[in-house]
Amino acid sequence: MGQIASVIKYEGDNSTFVWKHPCEDFNSLTQLIVHESQEAIFFLNGQALDMFGAGRHTLKTQNIPKLGKYLNQATDGDTPFHCEVYFINKTVQMAIKWGTDTKIRFLEPSMGLPLEIGACGELSLEVADSRTLILKLVGTTNGIAWGDGGAGFTKSLQNCFKPLISTAVKAQLPAEIKAQEIDVLEIDEHLEALSEGLRKRLLPGFQEYGLTIPQFYISGVALPENDPNFRRLRELHTVSFQTRMLRAEALVKSARAEAEAGVVAAERAVALEHETTETEVTKRAAERELIRAQTEAQAARLAGMAEAEIMAAQGYTKRDILTAEVQKAYAEGIGNMTISGGAASDVFGIGVGMAAAGAMAPQFGEMFKGFAPSDAREAAKCASCGAALPADARFCLACGEKVVAPGADGSVVCPSCGKTVAKGKFCPECGHKFVATCPKCGKDVSSDAKFCPDCGEKL
Repeated sequence: MGQIASVIKYEGDNSTFVWKHPCEDFNSLTQLIVHESQEAIFFLNGQALDMFGAGRHTLKTQNIPKLGKYLNQATDGDTPFHCEVYFINKTVQMAIKWGTDTKIRFLEPSMGLPLEIGACGELSLEVADSRTLILKLVGTTNGIAWGDGGAGFTKSLQNCFKPLISTAVKAQLPAEIKAQEIDVLEIDEHLEALSEGLRKRLLPGFQEYGLTIPQFYISGVALPENDPNFRRLRELHTVSFQTRMLRAEALVKSARAEAEAGVVAAERAVALEHETTETEVTKRAAERELIRAQTEAQAARLAGMAEAEIMAAQGYTKRDILTAEVQKAYAEGIGNMTISGGAASDVFGIGVGMAAAGAMAPQFGEMFKGFAPSDAREAAKCASCGAALPADARFCLACGEKVVAPGADGSVVCPSCGKTVAKGKFCPECGHKFVATCPKCGKDVSSDAKFCPDCGEKL
């Protein structure tokens, strides 16, 4: 019997998947140390019993249910027992290389030409079921690693799974290329999809031995550059590519022509719309101007009608207004006359003007008929010497006596006979009745007068 171990722990390297502890004699107080990335399995008489996870374990009956019935129940705890302990590395082993040992023969899917290709890459391995791995692959050996001769092991996972990988890749790679309709000349663009497809197809073979494949990569596919079929395939692809390019260029030119035609059509449409808009704007402006002119004419017509109605309601017309204006102008002219060439010449000039006005308009003639030469009416006389006085004379030409202006002494001029008489209700000379007084100048006027003969004010 060898040395009795008091502490059991993993002492292998990281490339080792399974490592068997060299000591096989333990006692019931032995300490078992298992790291986070490990698992430990106890074997007794070739039978796998208890499995321990990460932590520090003391080998007692209550801690090892299956192994407990075989332990010696001695109180001193020094009685040894014989068993085996295997440590399983649970870390992911990455960058494990693989490759096909021979060329893969298959028919190129697009042209149906026979070709031979090769493939290589890397994968990652991880222990998924420790018990299955030990029972099916390790057996009674000291352990197993990926590479050859790892820790003095008699076999490696690489040697064990190389045929599996090579056979699976040869069988599945052409199937994946056809299933995904991948062009061999463009295969590098699809390595990721091919890798995932192959990983799924390889996974069941590894799971059978308690392993899993977290990652599987195809790093390269060797194409038969010197194969006549491959060269022909490349030429056909070149022709096909050129044909596609010509078709694409034709489509681009067609699309460009359509776009240019669309632009021209759009520009023409915009220009036509602009011309139509300008025409419509001009038309609308003319219509608005016509409406405005019609509105102004209608407003003027309505205003004239309203004014005519007001004048009719007040009892006078435009002719009456014109007559009043002429009378006003005449009265103002008479008031502004001065004695420069004699009373006779002034009166004669007024008569000539009146005759001309009578020739120009019947209204003027009618208005000035009352202003005949001096012999038609009695001229004003000097109160001192009785000499005739010119109209609006301030001094007598015969005696130099100052002339009292009509109205200054309370007298008025009768609008009927023209005599200066004392102010009253009737003219003492002709009996004309004075019933109206001008609101502007205060003169008494005839009852039938519509305008004041002195100032032209409408009565």
